[in-house]
Amino acid sequence: MVKRLFVGSLPYSATSAQLEELFAQAGKVASLTLITDKFSGQSKGFAFVEMSNDAETEEAIKKFNNYEMDGRKIVVNVARPREERPTQNRGNYSRSGNRW
Repeated sequence: MVKRLFVGSLPYSATSAQLEELFAQAGKVASLTLITDKFSGQSKGFAFVEMSNDAETEEAIKKFNNYEMDGRKIVVNVARPREERPTQNRGNYSRSGNRW
């Protein structure tokens, strides 16, 4: 099972193409998702990367954890599974906006 990597403390100027090129040095990048602000499109400073196999995943962690990119030391580690978030009820309003 291929592990998903969390890549944090990225410079806000980082692009998907730059990250793809960087992580390709450790092996084949299966997928890369740079997290961006939905309104401005600017990077939020973190990404998720999946490598082709576990050996390449471990190589990427060794090679790029604390790697300096545009003056910032990036963090690379195995991503935690996404936690389910409970549905939030704000102020006793239903989804349609009507008060209960």
